[in-house]
Amino acid sequence: METPHHVERHFTGGEKVRDVVIGMSDGLTVPFALAAGLTGAIVASRLVVVAGLAEIAAGSIAMGLGGYLAARSDAEHYANERIREQTEVREKPTVEADEITEIFEAYGVKPQESATLVEALKQHPEAWVDFMMRFELGLEKPEPKRALQSAVTIAASYVVGGLIPLAPYMLIRDAHTALWFSIAVTLVALGAFGYIKGRFTGARALRSALETVAIGSVAAAAAFGLARLISP
Repeated sequence: METPHHVERHFTGGEKVRDVVIGMSDGLTVPFALAAGLTGAIVASRLVVVAGLAEIAAGSIAMGLGGYLAARSDAEHYANERIREQTEVREKPTVEADEITEIFEAYGVKPQESATLVEALKQHPEAWVDFMMRFELGLEKPEPKRALQSAVTIAASYVVGGLIPLAPYMLIRDAHTALWFSIAVTLVALGAFGYIKGRFTGARALRSALETVAIGSVAAAAAFGLARLISP
């Protein structure tokens, strides 16, 4: 009888999920707080919408650019460290071989047990460098298009998140009435987003949802209260 092939399923979209989390969380929270704050000082929804859209445009560009630069920095760091490792493998092979032995010793593998693998890696310099990059430095090779993908994902997530609290202001003229609908839809969105984020990241989904709702609520309440305090 043929044994079924075992397939392990692991979540591998960590970087993309991180980008969505960064963009969506700020997109939901910042425009929500801005809209609430403006509602504390004005009545017309149109002004809230204009200011909110301007903030979403500026915020998505800034967040996307930040994600792009961060990813570029990671790629440059990886490239520089790889060049350094290639030089060390070529010029100091004995030292690098000892480092491999130390890495395996950290996992409980004795030097005599890892000696065969050490000798095998010496015959394949690039594989040796790959090993050192991953297990000595803890660095994974970034995707070639990672920077652009990160920027687009963060910016798009920010826009989607930001439009949710603004939607009621687009449909209701009175800002104070729109505020209550904005609070309702945004809290639901924050809760759903926090729950989904928790499921993807391995955290407790319900706790993640409550934390996300709490952060958004505090930010909006602070902005609203400050606007009411300083408005004539």
